Amino acid sequence: MSFDLAPGVAIGGAMLPVISGPCVIESEEHALGVAEILKAMAQRLGSSLIFKASFDKANRSALSSYRGPGLEKGLRILAAIKAATGLPILTDIHEPSQCGPAAEVCDVLQVPAFLCRQTDLVLAAAATGRAVNIKKGQFVSPTDMRHAVEKARSTGNERVTVTERGYGFGYNNLVVDMRSFEMLHGEGIPVVYDVTHSLQLPGGGTQTGGAREYAEPLARAAVAAGADGIFLEVHPDPAAALSDSTTQLPPKRAEKLLRSLLEIFELRQSWD
Repeated sequence: MSFDLAPGVAIGGAMLPVISGPCVIESEEHALGVAEILKAMAQRLGSSLIFKASFDKANRSALSSYRGPGLEKGLRILAAIKAATGLPILTDIHEPSQCGPAAEVCDVLQVPAFLCRQTDLVLAAAATGRAVNIKKGQFVSPTDMRHAVEKARSTGNERVTVTERGYGFGYNNLVVDMRSFEMLHGEGIPVVYDVTHSLQLPGGGTQTGGAREYAEPLARAAVAAGADGIFLEVHPDPAAALSDSTTQLPPKRAEKLLRSLLEIFELRQSWD
């Protein structure tokens, strides 16, 4: 199944779209700077790209963790980035009331993994008419995600994707079942692979840990296994990031990885 996630960004076809940006909006200057870096990167790679940043990270390990600028200020910043760069925008929504305002700015609304079974949220996001990207919960099997997708499609909105980001594997660990891409394809659902969050080591302290060293092998395996798109968080100085500091990639490393993923995707097209 192929459709446009955003203007000029198709999924499920002959291209491998990329969703990328910092985990959370740290400041307008910072987010815009990352967007400009990513736009130039996409042009060099000949890839379509959707800019991603969250205005709020509602699911935090600890109360003291940075959440973001909030809905009103965050959407203003995302609108400014869209105007300055021309990039389509994706952001997370956490409550049904956020869907309408977010849809006025953003091309794709993303349902966070822990909220993928929240019926009212999924319905409200899909009812805006914007493309909806539902993160697969760490507690949900690939085939059971069809229920979340059916909820979204019940509104008449067929532009729905699922993002694979791993399954809980014991305490503080995730594992990616590479069969999930084929399972979801069997349900007629395009699948994005989330490089960043599948590297997480959830909980275990005041901040989520991560294993950034496995980004390349996991991402390459996912594209070879059938991923239709890539979700990859990028930060100029990951160690200083206010969120996901152990899993975001610096721009040069991200570009090198994406170049290899595009090569694998092209080769996979010849297999098909």
